[in-house]
Amino acid sequence: MKTIIFGLILLGLAVSARAVDKVELDNRIRLLTGKFEALQQKPDKKIPADVLGKAQGIILLDRTKAGFLFAYQGGGGAALVKDPKTHHWSPAAFMSANEASLGFQVGGEQAFFVILLMDTNATRLLTEPAFELGSEARGTAGNASGGVERALPTGQPLVLVYGDRQGLYGGASVKAGAISPDDRANIIYYGQALSMADILFGDKVKPTEAAVDLAGKVTESSRNRPR
Repeated sequence: MKTIIFGLILLGLAVSARAVDKVELDNRIRLLTGKFEALQQKPDKKIPADVLGKAQGIILLDRTKAGFLFAYQGGGGAALVKDPKTHHWSPAAFMSANEASLGFQVGGEQAFFVILLMDTNATRLLTEPAFELGSEARGTAGNASGGVERALPTGQPLVLVYGDRQGLYGGASVKAGAISPDDRANIIYYGQALSMADILFGDKVKPTEAAVDLAGKVTESSRNRPR
């Protein structure tokens, strides 16, 4: 039965209005990697190395309106999680976000965000049908650090959000409840029906070259360099 269902999914993908293949998805990860590197080159936007080093999960989210790789009007990105024992990053799992979730987009501008999940419980949110934080994470224009924080009741940071936009979010917001797994992209990329748990936690697939490069850039940025 699972084989039949998987076959039907692939058939549906084959007749979709715009085909997306693994090469394009590799390019998407490389694009996200480039945007992450560009963010880290901006002193007023970059994620501090010590903060990045403590992150147990990372989502790179890019608004990709109308026609670049994906057909939806919102945006998308990729997620990685860190193995708490080996500290190695997982394979990449693709995420999608609808228009309502990308409130940070103002006046047709593109925006790039890095969402850090700061503990292992937070990373498990990625296995849910929709990535729920329970409310909106907001930024304040002119915040030099580039980051916004949501905290657990104990005060321990749960999620940190960094953005590559002038004045951070310009007072707009990111609603995480509408960020969800991009099952279509994940099936195409790995050639089989896999859940987010399979990709990020289950050791069902190995990281691709593009994902290894992304993980390497994240790891490199998490190291404090002497001045």
